[in-house]
Amino acid sequence: MHPMSDDLDGCVVAVDPHLIVLNKPSNLLSVPGRGPENADCLSARVQARWPDALVVHRLDMGTSGLMVMARGIQAQRALSQSFARRHTRKRYEAVVAGSVNEGLHATDPEGWHTIDLPLTVDWPNRPRSIVSASLGKPSLTRWRVLAQGTMDTRTRLLLEPVTGRSHQLRVHLQALGHPILGDSLYATGEALVAAPRLLLHATQLTLPHPATGETLQWSSPAPF
Repeated sequence: MHPMSDDLDGCVVAVDPHLIVLNKPSNLLSVPGRGPENADCLSARVQARWPDALVVHRLDMGTSGLMVMARGIQAQRALSQSFARRHTRKRYEAVVAGSVNEGLHATDPEGWHTIDLPLTVDWPNRPRSIVSASLGKPSLTRWRVLAQGTMDTRTRLLLEPVTGRSHQLRVHLQALGHPILGDSLYATGEALVAAPRLLLHATQLTLPHPATGETLQWSSPAPF
């Protein structure tokens, strides 16, 4: 059994009696996985310090960045409703393979484009998800280009998931033909080995405070 760590150095962004905002490192589980070897995770480390902390949402193991936990059942209920009703907003940065051709997509005045492809879990190949017109649930991602890499080999994108499907950003970008670099599930060849980790980071989190309703926002720069 792997020893449980309570190491939260650099992870705690904000804490009050109702919520805890965290900056999750890459390659750390958000919640426990199956088996004792997967018991160490961000939520367990937080609960070791704040026993009233409860999970509201999660980030994929390879994804880093901002994540919120509730303190107590009332706060958990309020935050969960905010996510369900889309009163929260999350933005991510990703570095993807290739030169993303903006001319192929309709855009708004701020440069945002959309990927609107239905997604479902690929049951024979779990935990992968796939695009499926017949079985998929509606899934919408907004994106815009932040920077183009040299030699057109990579592009940095700002992403905003409107819906919250499993692996949504990763599958949508793969479907666009531009997988996220270092993605062990959805990238292959050069795109897979181009980075030592998944280049996806939750950079911005905006939500109503679970007790006061005040709109709060936190930011975390991408570490890549």
